[in-house]
Amino acid sequence: MDAKQAAERAQELRRDLQYHNYRYHVQQSPVISDVEFDRMLAELRKIETEYPDLATEDSPTQRVGGEPVDKFDRVRHPAPILSLSNAFEPNDVRTWRDRIAKIDERVESASFVVEPKLDGLTVVLHYQNGVFKLGATRGDGEYGENITSNLKTVRSLPLRIPVELRGPPAPKRLVVRGEALIYREDFEAMNEALEASGERTFVNPRNTASGALRQLDPSLTASRPISLLCYAVVDGEGELPDTQWATLAWLKDLGFPVARESTQAADLDTAINAARNLEGVRDELAYELDGAVIKIDDLDLSAELGVVGKDPRGAIAYKFAAQEVSTRLLDIGVNVGRTGVITPYAILEPVEVGGVTVRQATLHNFDFIAEKDIRIGDRVMIKRAGDVIPYVIGPIEDARQGDEKAYKVPKRCPSCGELLEQVEGEVAVYCVNSACPAQLVRNVEHFASRGAMDIEGLGIKVAEQLVEAKKVSDVGDLYRLGEDDLLDLEGFAEKKAESLIAAIDASRSQSLQRLISALGIRGIGDVVAGDLASAFGDLDALSRADLDALAEVEGIGPNLAQAVTDWFGRSKNGALLVKLKEAGVWPKAERQATQPGSLPFEGLTFVVTGTLPNLSRQEAKDLIQSHGGKVTGSVSSKTDYLVLGENPGSKLDRAQNLEIPTLDEESLRTLAAELTRRKQD
Repeated sequence: MDAKQAAERAQELRRDLQYHNYRYHVQQSPVISDVEFDRMLAELRKIETEYPDLATEDSPTQRVGGEPVDKFDRVRHPAPILSLSNAFEPNDVRTWRDRIAKIDERVESASFVVEPKLDGLTVVLHYQNGVFKLGATRGDGEYGENITSNLKTVRSLPLRIPVELRGPPAPKRLVVRGEALIYREDFEAMNEALEASGERTFVNPRNTASGALRQLDPSLTASRPISLLCYAVVDGEGELPDTQWATLAWLKDLGFPVARESTQAADLDTAINAARNLEGVRDELAYELDGAVIKIDDLDLSAELGVVGKDPRGAIAYKFAAQEVSTRLLDIGVNVGRTGVITPYAILEPVEVGGVTVRQATLHNFDFIAEKDIRIGDRVMIKRAGDVIPYVIGPIEDARQGDEKAYKVPKRCPSCGELLEQVEGEVAVYCVNSACPAQLVRNVEHFASRGAMDIEGLGIKVAEQLVEAKKVSDVGDLYRLGEDDLLDLEGFAEKKAESLIAAIDASRSQSLQRLISALGIRGIGDVVAGDLASAFGDLDALSRADLDALAEVEGIGPNLAQAVTDWFGRSKNGALLVKLKEAGVWPKAERQATQPGSLPFEGLTFVVTGTLPNLSRQEAKDLIQSHGGKVTGSVSSKTDYLVLGENPGSKLDRAQNLEIPTLDEESLRTLAAELTRRKQD
């Protein structure tokens, strides 16, 4: 194409890519596939390479950010980026309203807007003629740091407004305030991927987002799943909304992501109830929050009320019950995981947080203890959110008395006494003794678990009994057990022994995917196990696979490939495979229907939730995977179907928000049959 055609095509691609990026990252309802989006982006990148003058600063190709910088420049905000005063009880909110009503009687009849108080990093976004020009941190409220290149990597931040042709026109100048954050689901997925590849995981979404946006190298920021929610206009030219509720709607129309949980309240009691309702569902929301913000809806009235100190009078933060508390760190213990990872945990002076008495909390890893300089005897901050295991945030250094003791990483395994090892480039410390009792108990428990070989009746207690009585030296010995071996154990009578032996025998017919997952290879869960089963067909072929062969399997990176070859390279594991083969536990994958496009659910992603009438959760997963589908644990914009049973929980709400279709058990089977017929036709 000539230069004119290239310019027209580049403009068209930029407009379309901006729209589809908005559909995917803001509305979470894409209308094209990832492959189509990538093709369009590649085409635009090619045009801009051939015609450099056509590259624009708002082009989707610029989301990779700029070159690393030595430091961040200071930026003066066009208006103060204020903080908020706090209220902890409904009466505190009423006192606030009564106080400002004395300044202006219009407050008595004012309406309010209630918004989630987002737990992220405040950012200030500058637009000129609809193009994103500058982004800064809040800083001290008057000056912030210029992090423009980093913010360009945030997919939900519009590089040009409005993002849709039917949107309102962009002001000549606009400055918007928002919060950069990481959604819980994205944070968990990121940590799982980091852990699987042997890299350091992160403690909480807020600190991760804040740290990533203040990286001097934008490529590091781009590697983190940062999102954005906007809620205020700091400054701008032209006609701007005169109420907070209209502001949220206007920002949304321009293409900015806004929190769906914000509500309008006709009076203060309604606003307080809305804030308390938010507190009741805080653990079900997609992001973390530590309170609600109650704002006077009339922006002119709010501005006329003025500021006291650094807090605007027209808004207040209603803080939720603390999920962070401080207590004394009495000692540091360690656990031995089934893969030999040694994990530290905090032994605490008992303290109540979130309605639960906490005596222990996770310390993540030994590097975390060293980086935070956590000492035995320290007063530490701990956090607990919902059903999440409590974790230590860090020490309160100002509370130190001088008798705190620095922690020393153990040199020997607390279970077997063998020397510990640390793999170069990894955070984790390992016990590599294959006969370590702690590992063996957990290996047996994992092997028998519902998601693996599903041996009913073989839980952690029975696993401990079998190991302590030296009935098993590895999981292969399970298939050599007889009823007499079990009758020697406490709590086993004839009927219980018969049931367990029958369950062990039944597990011989489990799939190759389940067996690979059950082996406990570091980083290999059921999804990757399924990929390996499809690629190699049986354990003979998988055990012979080298790094190059493993790297050809989708989803297998160098660290996972190394973990697989390491596992099969150990002589003890070779002996285990011999036992399994002799016991008839040697499944082969059904590969006759693996031609691309031949399986009915190929390319579809499912989430299963609730209790199904005839299938267990695992059986439903097996059904989907056997038809070529992928099963994930959480609902996202990439989910095609939610398979629904009784008591589905919050996953149903998220699916409805994302307009994802749902299936009951019967509909799932019908869909499989219908798609199979179409493939055959």
